[in-house]
Amino acid sequence: MALLFIGIDPDTGDDESPTVWVDQEKHELVLQGWKPGPELEAECAAFEVPGHAQGIPEHETVIRVPARMVPMIREACDAVERADVR
Repeated sequence: MALLFIGIDPDTGDDESPTVWVDQEKHELVLQGWKPGPELEAECAAFEVPGHAQGIPEHETVIRVPARMVPMIREACDAVERADVR
């Protein structure tokens, strides 16, 4: 896996580190964030999307990422779409 580091939340302390990377081989965003509380996870699991089963599959998870990281996520989106990353 060839990860391209995009950024880390500058407002978190030493024991927290929401982070954004791009997987250059799979052309995917890789996000590290905070685990949601049980209420948010239950709300996400109960959300109905047409054509999809309710719940969160065992191989997936819900994370929280602070809105102040949106510029990093945009940068990661741009990086994964660029021809030089593909």
